[in-house]
Amino acid sequence: IINVIKDSRGYIANGHTYMNHPINCAAAVAVQKEINERDLIGNVAKQGAYLRARLEETFGQNPYVGDIRGRGLMQAMEFVTNRDSKEAFAPDTQLWQKLQKTAMTHGLMCYPNQGTVDGVKGDHVILAPPYIINEAQIDELVEKLEKSVTEVFNQL
Repeated sequence: IINVIKDSRGYIANGHTYMNHPINCAAAVAVQKEINERDLIGNVAKQGAYLRARLEETFGQNPYVGDIRGRGLMQAMEFVTNRDSKEAFAPDTQLWQKLQKTAMTHGLMCYPNQGTVDGVKGDHVILAPPYIINEAQIDELVEKLEKSVTEVFNQL
């Protein structure tokens, strides 16, 4: 094998599209530097706890919220027809689509979807705000989500 290499170019030219790409490496280092210098992981922990508390306070007793779960700033709520039985809405209710459209009218971009239970049934919404979010912005997020959820369930 070595003779074939020596008799050709003398080296093996191999690589991947972004392997050792200096711009990508510089961007990754810059992102890591920002995360460390601005203590964004600390902010995620602090604001994530605040977001969870606000969601529990606002939706914890909502008869259509079966569960609130997540970690840090990535939180989710599962919607059910009955809080005790945790029965999911029928897929043709299109709850997640209604929530997505309604939330947008209130200026909230969130990630509602379906399939929590079995890949088909089970509506939920995922919240994943940026690492730089503050308490006032979380209050605004939860307020807009509450308006949206209330509006959607009032129409069912």
